[in-house]
Amino acid sequence: MYIKYLQLINFRNYKELTIELNANVNVFIGDNAQGKTNILESIYYCSIGKSPRTSKDKELINWDGRDAYIKLYVVKERLDKKIEIKIFKEGRKGINVNSIKINKISELIGVLNVVIFSPEDLKIVKESPAFRRKFLDIELCKLSKKYYFNLVQYNKSLSERNTILKKYSEKYEYMLDVYDEQLSKYGEAITKSRQQYIKRLNDNGKPIHRDITSGTENIEFHYMTSIKNINDAEHELLELLKASRRKDFERKTTSMGPHRDDFSIKINEIDTKSFGSQGQQRTSVLTIKFASLKIVKEITGDYPVLLLDDVLSELDANRQKFILNSIRDIQTFITCTGIDHIEKYLKNEAKVFKVKGGTVEIV
Repeated sequence: MYIKYLQLINFRNYKELTIELNANVNVFIGDNAQGKTNILESIYYCSIGKSPRTSKDKELINWDGRDAYIKLYVVKERLDKKIEIKIFKEGRKGINVNSIKINKISELIGVLNVVIFSPEDLKIVKESPAFRRKFLDIELCKLSKKYYFNLVQYNKSLSERNTILKKYSEKYEYMLDVYDEQLSKYGEAITKSRQQYIKRLNDNGKPIHRDITSGTENIEFHYMTSIKNINDAEHELLELLKASRRKDFERKTTSMGPHRDDFSIKINEIDTKSFGSQGQQRTSVLTIKFASLKIVKEITGDYPVLLLDDVLSELDANRQKFILNSIRDIQTFITCTGIDHIEKYLKNEAKVFKVKGGTVEIV
């Protein structure tokens, strides 16, 4: 699978852009704030209908435009796909796949699989559990429409339960019965899917990490949940929700469920978040991203498109070499200020573009 061409109209700082792309490696070079990341953002947007940088779609529209338009053509083994997205100033969007309008984001899932790696991803290791949950949810949503459905239903029930906790007193706790049952049902499915993903992350990530570190480090991921028996997760979660009602009314929020879960990252049995060096934290993210590539390949049969947004300059030569030697069968988009430090690894497989002020030229 690879993207053959990309067209942008009034997207970010691009008034109009159409580029033919290489099936292997595409490198976008240029100074900062010229529009390199915007190209990667538009590709990512076509995979899940959301930006990795903002939750406000109207921010994607050029200041002088009334709406923005993205079109890309995906070459696949069975059936090629043309994705078109129009983003309107008032916040709504229209999505067509092969000229057929889709009404739900879930229908876009799987048309184009993308894995993005940017400096922001260091937050997966360094920051709060919310960043690690977000990573799991995004990866699982890309791979499973069922997971996406379960997550939407869970978050809807969670929001409504929290509204009751904020507006009413404990004497109205009977109102929580229905929501607790819904949270338990969807929460069980979410927890099981996340644990299965963590297992795949271990299976694929451990050999990758050993390879990057020349066998000196062992990485391990462990899912952290309040549920003790995953085989009885629905019943156990229901009991936990009931038992926590008094506390939840006091705090006016739901304290139990997968929205509170986390996963740990340990290198040589030491917690990477608290005690890992900067280099170990960066390598952990690198391992996670390349393990994610392999997981997509296992489940879908195709490697996803890989987006490397200004990360190579942040890594040492050994890690740069690992990345560039690992993308032979993967269409990859790289943004950087120059290619002097990576040119020797690219050989003749790359197509290089110069980006300046919203214009793109082949080098």
